[in-house]
Amino acid sequence: MGEQSVIKRIDPAAAIPGGEIVIECENYDTSNLRVCRALFDGERSWLVGATPRRVLAIAPESNWGGEVEVRLQGGDEQQSAPARVSVGRKLADDLHMVANPAFDPDDGSLYVTRSGTRGQKEPVSLFHIDTSGVIHDVTGDITNPTGLAFDPSGQLFVTSRNDEMVYRFTHFSEAVPFARNLGVATGLAFDRAGRMYVGDRTGTIYRVNSIGEVHPWAQLEPSVAAYHLAFGPDDALYVTGPTVSSYDAVTRVDPNGKAEVFFRGLGRPGGLAFDSEGFLYVAASYRARRGIIRIAPDAMDAHLVVAGMNVVGLAFSAQGDMVVATNEAVYSLPLGIQGTLLK
Repeated sequence: MGEQSVIKRIDPAAAIPGGEIVIECENYDTSNLRVCRALFDGERSWLVGATPRRVLAIAPESNWGGEVEVRLQGGDEQQSAPARVSVGRKLADDLHMVANPAFDPDDGSLYVTRSGTRGQKEPVSLFHIDTSGVIHDVTGDITNPTGLAFDPSGQLFVTSRNDEMVYRFTHFSEAVPFARNLGVATGLAFDRAGRMYVGDRTGTIYRVNSIGEVHPWAQLEPSVAAYHLAFGPDDALYVTGPTVSSYDAVTRVDPNGKAEVFFRGLGRPGGLAFDSEGFLYVAASYRARRGIIRIAPDAMDAHLVVAGMNVVGLAFSAQGDMVVATNEAVYSLPLGIQGTLLK
């Protein structure tokens, strides 16, 4: 019987179910691959590949979430000493997310969509999940809701890529048209002054004033899917918009509307958000790995921090949880990361 296998590192240290993680190890016995497995709190996961020093494992679906224990069981049927990894807890499924979810700054509830294909009318297209985990219907009046954002006063706005419109929600949860003629309206963000910015995926970023008047502000390359917007700590607007390239960029647009590449090398970049330290998080692929990518403030370093497939967006709660959205579901990870707040 050989030496007991040892887990040296898990990369990344967080995942949602279905995400591929790398387990770096020593002395892992792969002589009988049929009995080799990775165990997440005792639950078996699929192995993509295994060598004595490296295992690729898929985080399994489960009812648990948070920090879990990971062990390797090898060909000698011995188990390694445990390591720890954070796995997302599912908050809701049967959704259709296109961009970031959004937290209500007043009560902490999370807004999510069942957006549907272009022109598809869903009976209920917008929901919110309260802090106890209960899902509530909000409205079916918006066709293809896409971008969600709260303004500095706590009012919710939603783009529709079908209606070329932004809707405002009243205090009675009624969706009323706020701004029109915005093209394929997708991304949505507010600057510190409370001005709205909307991304038309055909190539225009619009600035919208407090009474809904629309003005073209910046021109970018068209996107095949959607624009995603977030303001950085430098008051610049950061934009992603996937193209047919596998080497897409995060674009930085300065307060005067001048655009430049901030970071390049992402595949199918989606929703993005900043933390309180100025790091940028993007739903994307990077170096053939998919999930949430963290990019340093100087754009000189980037790496995967949450593994996941079909990831389209993210948001940070006031408690430091990261919510990760896929096409179909949202998951919560207690990572202790504080997002930025409008001031």
